[in-house]
Amino acid sequence: MDKQKKAAKYWKKNLQYLSVLLSIWFLVSYGFGILLKDVLDNIPLGGFKLGFWFAQQGSIYVFVILIFVYVRLMNALDAKYGFDE
Repeated sequence: MDKQKKAAKYWKKNLQYLSVLLSIWFLVSYGFGILLKDVLDNIPLGGFKLGFWFAQQGSIYVFVILIFVYVRLMNALDAKYGFDE
């Protein structure tokens, strides 16, 4: 496989990862924290309503977790295509 095709496949896979991870973040932060807040408020979590928790902390925790997931995915992708150090 030539270098240009390899780089194009690498970039396409990277964009797929980004699309999925950003969609998850959008769903959690906007969907759970804003749109579904009233529904989630019926579920208690540690003395707080779940909708409130997602709006205040949950989306931040999910974002940090997604950063670590992205790092692991990209390390594996780098190794697969020979771009690792």
